[in-house]
Amino acid sequence: MANHDQPIESTPRPNLLVTDFDGTMTQDDFYQCVVQQLLTPEDLSPWRDYTDGKLSHFEALRRIFAKIQTSEEELLAVVAGMGFDSNAADAITQLRTNGWHVTVVSNGCRWYIDHLLERDGIQVEVHSNPGDFLPESGLLLKLPSDSPYFSEEVGISKAKVVSEALKSGRYGQVAFAGDGRPDIEAALLVEPQFRFARAWLGEALSQRNEQFHRFEAWSEIAHMLQGSC
Repeated sequence: MANHDQPIESTPRPNLLVTDFDGTMTQDDFYQCVVQQLLTPEDLSPWRDYTDGKLSHFEALRRIFAKIQTSEEELLAVVAGMGFDSNAADAITQLRTNGWHVTVVSNGCRWYIDHLLERDGIQVEVHSNPGDFLPESGLLLKLPSDSPYFSEEVGISKAKVVSEALKSGRYGQVAFAGDGRPDIEAALLVEPQFRFARAWLGEALSQRNEQFHRFEAWSEIAHMLQGSC
C-alpha cells in the first residue's frame, strides 16, 4: 500500500545567467575594434546621428557595419582580437554543474558571436541581431523582427529577456552580466547579489548607489555564483 504521508520530492529549478557579449565575454567591443582597424572617421557619421537622437542604436550600427570593406580573413582576425575570455568554456561547464543555464543576449551581430563560441566549442542559447558578411557589401546587420524579445531601438531587448525569465517561474534565480549603456535596464531588474558589471555599467550602477559584483574577466562570474543559491 502506498504511503500517502510521504513527501513528494520535487526537482529543483535551474538558475539562469543572462549575459551580454561584447565587452562582457570579450575585453573589447566588435564596434571598437573595427573602428580602430578598418573604418575612417567619415564612416562613423551614423553614430553621431544616433547620439544626436536622429537614428536608432540598431540603425547606426547597421549603417556603420555596412561600411566594412575587407576580406573575411581580415575581419575574422579583428574578431579574434576582441579578447574573448579563454576560460569561458570551463566557466560554463562549472556553471552548469552548479545548476546555472547561460543565455547570451547581444545588440551586436550573431555572425561574429557564433564564430567565437563555435571556435571554443561552446553551445549556449543566443539572442542577437542576425547578419551576413560579404566582402563587397560589408557586415549586413538585420533586425530580428521575429524574436519574442524584438526591439526597434536595439534589435534585441535584454530587459525583455530578463523580465520574461523572472516572470516565467522556470528559474530559481536569474542573474545578469553586462558592461554598457544598453545593459542598465536589465541589470536593475535582478537582485543585487545576482548583478555583475564592468566598465560603463559598473560606473553607472555605482553612481546610483546600486550594489553589484564587479568583474574583469567573464569567467570570474562562475566562481562568484558558486554556492550563491
